[in-house]
Amino acid sequence: MARKRRILLIEPNYKNKYPPIGLMKISSYHRQLGDRVKFYKGDLKDLVVEELAVKCIRKLKKIDSTINWEKTKDLIELFIRKKNTGTLNDLNFKKSKYSKLIECCLIEFADVFRKRQYDLFPKWDRIYVTTLFTFYWKITVETIKYAKNLIVDENQLLVGGVLASLLHKELEAEVGITPMRGLLDKPGMLDPDNEKAKQIIIDNLPLDYSILDEIEYKYPTGSAYFTFMTKGCTRKCAFCSVPILEPTYKPKIDTVDKFEDIKRMYGEQQNLLLMDNNVLASPNFPEIIAEIKQMGFYKGATFSEPNQLAISIRNLKKGINDHAYIKRSFYLFNEHLKRLRGSVRQTYYNSLVEYELLHLETATKENLIAAYDALKDIYDKYRKSKPQLRYVDFNQGTDARYVNDEMMKLMSEIPIRPLRIAFDYWGIRDKYENAVRLAAKYGLKELSNYILYNFNDSPEELYRRLEINVRLNEELGTHIFSFPMKYIPLFGEDAKSRDYIGKKWNRKFIRAIQSILNVTKGIVAPGRSFFEKAFGSNEDIFFEILYMPEAYIVYRYFFDGLGFTDEWRKLYNSLQPDELTEAQEIIKSNDFKEVERKTSNKKIIALLRHYNIKKESVENIKLKDLKYKETKKKFDLLVKEDNAINLTLTYDFEAESATSKKKKRAIPR
Repeated sequence: MARKRRILLIEPNYKNKYPPIGLMKISSYHRQLGDRVKFYKGDLKDLVVEELAVKCIRKLKKIDSTINWEKTKDLIELFIRKKNTGTLNDLNFKKSKYSKLIECCLIEFADVFRKRQYDLFPKWDRIYVTTLFTFYWKITVETIKYAKNLIVDENQLLVGGVLASLLHKELEAEVGITPMRGLLDKPGMLDPDNEKAKQIIIDNLPLDYSILDEIEYKYPTGSAYFTFMTKGCTRKCAFCSVPILEPTYKPKIDTVDKFEDIKRMYGEQQNLLLMDNNVLASPNFPEIIAEIKQMGFYKGATFSEPNQLAISIRNLKKGINDHAYIKRSFYLFNEHLKRLRGSVRQTYYNSLVEYELLHLETATKENLIAAYDALKDIYDKYRKSKPQLRYVDFNQGTDARYVNDEMMKLMSEIPIRPLRIAFDYWGIRDKYENAVRLAAKYGLKELSNYILYNFNDSPEELYRRLEINVRLNEELGTHIFSFPMKYIPLFGEDAKSRDYIGKKWNRKFIRAIQSILNVTKGIVAPGRSFFEKAFGSNEDIFFEILYMPEAYIVYRYFFDGLGFTDEWRKLYNSLQPDELTEAQEIIKSNDFKEVERKTSNKKIIALLRHYNIKKESVENIKLKDLKYKETKKKFDLLVKEDNAINLTLTYDFEAESATSKKKKRAIPR
């Protein structure tokens, strides 16, 4: 029998909305081959510490088996990372007659990590690193380079995904590994000598949802099926990577069987997220809609949460990804405790104590299964089971140029929320408006659209596209949430960061748009009052906002209340045409250091001093302005209540790195 390979799947530690579908298929592939699979998202140093702690505990058990080392796993990890004497004392092993051996063991593993003794690091037989947007270049390169220390044979470090396909030559030059490009859509691509692998097309496999429970990071998409009804796109837009990533348009993908496999293995999911890049181009669109309805997503369809703990325990009994289902079962048990009250809560809590399920470190497969047998009636009686509406989301957007009356009528037969329609450039205005009007005609009032900017467009064109949505909302009673998406080149050095400035844009205007979107969580809300406060009631005021100091944009009410904004506006409007031109050129550079060296004009110098008030300097000020608080509350409520917000493509307006917080493992009585 062939040895089971150790497979590590890595998603770099960037912040993203959707789980790595490619890795989920690769996980299904390796499980079919009988390999052992682990998924990790985060700082790889943390992974090394976790793995070293597991090895350390195994050795400590052999030294002194009377100590429950699993309970001290967090402290052991901390000591390996920091080699702190205080942590060593907290481990409380001095009474053991083997204390010297224990201390030597702990120091040995701490030295491996701190001295970067890579030969002693945990090793995998094959590692996959997925890649996403090209502007995640730095964090992706760092991840790949560190992963080299964790592989038995560097030839088995495989890198794929969007960045790897678009910047393959640059990535190979940087990390010394030839990336995989495109899709895994042919049999035997990863293991050509394996007879079983020759029968498997990885791109056709169902997703392994279980790997998402192996990590602390939580994708905000919630309970959903992720799938495709089509592949590729019939367009060749210069700003889009799809023609490179999926060059062949496939008008219909077999989906129902994979859908049933997922439902059978992981339980029914609430929503349907379709990742198609141009579903409306398919001549099979009526068939696609019929299939979506067959899958249970028809108008008014509801969803009742299945017993997730029963599913988790069932899969744990079957030995399907023990690592994931131990964690999932543990968290489900303890989350359920919060729903209980009185004597039922006490009975439930007592059982968690009995089976040592108050801490993840002490949760065992056997105890989780035994605890379920004891508590399943309580769990099932009090679990969340109220029916909820289901939604379908063509989350990559639909192409307004293909929309017609028949298609919109078909889409109205499924619970689309929101209907996404792309408005990438001003030239498709008529097609876009027609699509929105047809949507309203058939009762599709919750809409969302991606608005590309910083490509060949001008700031005026961005404003006009956003303003059209406000007018359509007023006329048609629709609720269109716009999501401006900043263009980043697909190739070259400009693709490696978010710093690219389009020909009709400048650094200050880009920063101004990002400042507005930071306040609104990336949303341009449907109402006119929100729009006009954020972007201005006309193009002249819009440009005034673009030139406005960044802090005054982000904290509009605060600085309005102080009178600073009016003072800046008076200075700005007092400049003569030649002075204004000079000042605007400096402002466009967004560099306000040593302004006296940039101009000798005292009026301009006085104006530019407003730009040295940084937004960070007021973030700790307690904002007392009631209007500011009221507006912020409205925005926060908007973000919380609308599903469209959680389904944006990217965190373009937030921090790049993922900052997942580990759940508390101790459950208070």
